[in-house]
Amino acid sequence: MQWTDDAIFLAARPHGETSVIAEVFTRQHGRRRALVRGGRGKRLRPALQPGNLLRVTWRGRLEEQLGSFTVEPIRLHAGRVIGDSFALAGLAVLVSDLHLLPERDAQPSLHDGALLIIDNLEDAEIWPALLARFELQLLSDLGFGLDLSHCALTGTTEDLVWVSPKTGRAVSASAGVPWADRLFPLPAFLREGGNPPPPPADVRAALELTGHFIFRRLVEPAGGRMPVERQWILDGLSGA
Repeated sequence: MQWTDDAIFLAARPHGETSVIAEVFTRQHGRRRALVRGGRGKRLRPALQPGNLLRVTWRGRLEEQLGSFTVEPIRLHAGRVIGDSFALAGLAVLVSDLHLLPERDAQPSLHDGALLIIDNLEDAEIWPALLARFELQLLSDLGFGLDLSHCALTGTTEDLVWVSPKTGRAVSASAGVPWADRLFPLPAFLREGGNPPPPPADVRAALELTGHFIFRRLVEPAGGRMPVERQWILDGLSGA
């Protein structure tokens, strides 16, 4: 069996003296792992870096097998941001998010969203908001979507400014007053989108919101931890 697809490189672990088991996120075949022969060599090592876009061809006797990849670089994003610690933190968090996806489950819209973030990593005014929107979509696509369409207490669709940390449902300004210190702020750009980019304080609030639900619903049940780079991003957005 054989197929070819575009793939975002995620990680690799050594296998034997010269090869690696590579993990990638493909557009049409989801998150996959396979053997890359010679992956530890000088020719392939620059391509096998997190965030790089590759063309991979998988070959195996059966679909359920590990199989092997041959890889062809398309866009080597990792080298562009190697000296930018803030962008590298964003890339690390994005890769951590992609590791949460089930294997072999095609998610083309998430693949496109991840590439949009990677393409904009050199613009610190843009990518953090894209990451927050991406994480909102990731939660939804994995069955843990937040309901930001109307107030959980009154049903109104107006003046939604809070989110319940327990239910993930929106709460209006007036209805949430008694519990304001327990609710997450709901930045308007998560519901409305639009330009110009939202202010850093709103982006930080959005990432705190999505991070809470990613941890509670995806990471914690599996016994995992959130990447330390996430706090670096929050600190950067607060000017710390």
